[in-house]
Amino acid sequence: MTATIIPPDTIEAEPARRTAQPIPATRLVKVELRKMFNTRSGFWMLISIGALSPISAGSLLVLGVNSDVTYQNFVRASGFPMSVILPIIAILAVTGEWSQRSGLTTFTLVPSRERVIGAKAIATLLVGLGAVSVAFAVGALGNVAGSALAGVDTAWDISLSMALQMVLYNLVGMAFGFALGVVLRNSAAAIVGYFVASLVMPGILALLAQVRSWFEDLQPWIDWHYTQVALLDGATNTVKEWAMLGSTTMIWIVLPLVPGLLSLRRSEVK
Repeated sequence: MTATIIPPDTIEAEPARRTAQPIPATRLVKVELRKMFNTRSGFWMLISIGALSPISAGSLLVLGVNSDVTYQNFVRASGFPMSVILPIIAILAVTGEWSQRSGLTTFTLVPSRERVIGAKAIATLLVGLGAVSVAFAVGALGNVAGSALAGVDTAWDISLSMALQMVLYNLVGMAFGFALGVVLRNSAAAIVGYFVASLVMPGILALLAQVRSWFEDLQPWIDWHYTQVALLDGATNTVKEWAMLGSTTMIWIVLPLVPGLLSLRRSEVK
């Protein structure tokens, strides 16, 4: 038998395999932003922020006295509805994949759940920054209008440090809602948990500090609401106060978020 030699130019080359390109992170963030407000709940959350913030600021014009006409008061008034609604938006951004069963599609198109959760976190951050910017803008308009109507000088009493702390106040609140969404992955349970932690737990901890002297010094280190109020007032200035904020953030946000993320990576989406 003689071997047949095939010329190299007659050998058919194997077809090149197509390598799937990963979806860019920017596209994931855009998709998550659209999903946050593309549902009825998200849409009405957005509408409620746009409607309630000017109404809240306008109520200060009607019900307030001349001494209340300051930029700080108007920003707080316009930002109050946001401080309640923004954490709920952060919750729904996470739980929507489970409560609306969109996770089957999302995690099929993007198998890496870490990338999806990261995109949701960035989208939540952008929404929070945008909402706070609106609060400052509405507060500025209210301050100018209020001082003109009251016949007093326009008071711009928010320093850069206070403004940054007010921004951080809203972002920490959204981070807490985001952590609850990751841990519970159920819209109703996470929203109830948020209101319990925001409205019920502060009263219990404050009462415990009154009846137990040993707990009075411990409260600022574990009471999330205590450090949040300090942020809103722009009163977090010393190293100790920032350490208190770090302690409550670790207890209420970071510690629950880590096991929640580990569980989310392996949980079954039905």
